[in-house]
Amino acid sequence: MRKISSVLLCVVLLVVCSIPVSAEEKLKLTARSAIVMEAESGRIIYEDNSSEALPPASVTKVMTLLLIFEAIGQGKLALSDEITVSEHAASMGGSQVFLEAGEVQTVEVMIKSIAVASGNDASVAMAEHIGGSEDGFVAMMNQKAKDLGMKNTVFKNCCGLDTEGHVTSAKDIAIMSRELITKHPSVLKYSSIWMDEFIHKTKKGESVFGLSNTNKLLKQYQGCTGLKTGSTSQAKFCLSATAKRNGITLIAVVMASNSSKDRIKDATTLLDYGFGGCRVYEAPDLKKKLKPVPVAGGEKQEAKIASKKIFRTVLINGESEDGITYNIQRKKNLKAPLKKGDAAGWITYYQNGSYIGKVQLIITEEIGKLTFAKSVSRVLKQFLYQLAGDVSSAKSPQSIRWDKK
Repeated sequence: MRKISSVLLCVVLLVVCSIPVSAEEKLKLTARSAIVMEAESGRIIYEDNSSEALPPASVTKVMTLLLIFEAIGQGKLALSDEITVSEHAASMGGSQVFLEAGEVQTVEVMIKSIAVASGNDASVAMAEHIGGSEDGFVAMMNQKAKDLGMKNTVFKNCCGLDTEGHVTSAKDIAIMSRELITKHPSVLKYSSIWMDEFIHKTKKGESVFGLSNTNKLLKQYQGCTGLKTGSTSQAKFCLSATAKRNGITLIAVVMASNSSKDRIKDATTLLDYGFGGCRVYEAPDLKKKLKPVPVAGGEKQEAKIASKKIFRTVLINGESEDGITYNIQRKKNLKAPLKKGDAAGWITYYQNGSYIGKVQLIITEEIGKLTFAKSVSRVLKQFLYQLAGDVSSAKSPQSIRWDKK
């Protein structure tokens, strides 16, 4: 009987030990809410209570920076533009760079002050410049949140000071962080600055002010590139952290960690888990399968095409690439003139039947519009080519066989 029990115990132990660790295993975090997302695809690698609406503190400034960089991208703002600080902006409490009313600084200095030192005064100064007022800018923030599908977000100010009803979620922070770093990667040039300085220029004279990054993960985690910290009495300690290793960029968000050290530890745990559980998949080159597209009214009747970029996605927790398929969709009604880079269709990718992304097809050569003279020339060439073919197909005298009589 004892021998049978021992055998059964061994069998049970073998079965238990052979069960893989679940991808949904709960990580040990102090944060009340957390998520880690792959930036390029937006796929969520791990999340825990990620949709709860909580005070975000200065992580709010991710949205502030997003709208600033959008304005720059749209040509409405330049890094060299000068911003005048208002009384309201100068009066901001909390983290600040001590801008004075009437002081003038460039947009780039303001961006550094926000991204590096988390300056509330700089945030409000930029908000007033772009939105006409802080309230006007906050309306823009909420509209952008809606556009991005941030379902648990309501902004009440542009800097993150504790205000009733000013909330967002870890998932929403990851969404806006992804939008910022993928659409405006130059922000990482500023969020990765460890120390810097600028010159205060006021009626009292000039003085040097040092900027020190509030994100200590920059010095403690290999590949960390940003992005934004935040802490208040209500929000506790929050962080949206970005890091890149081996071609993979991750976004880890923690909200309401117990301490500054804990948020770093929590973010590290999330990033380690993310990098350990995913790998990059690059689609094979489909050049040989991309047939030219027909062109109407052009100097050429067909245009060569290519994919705009190589499709990349991330496979998570042992996923196989065998389930990845694609569908080539070429535009059918292209009309000349065409330029290099003009859209010519899409390659859509699926994983086990579910959509995972697409890559644009583009024209690789310029094709001018067919003029009347060129049209006549084309018809004449076709006629002569056909005529030459008819002549060559006829029997020549040398090929005539003479029968001997």
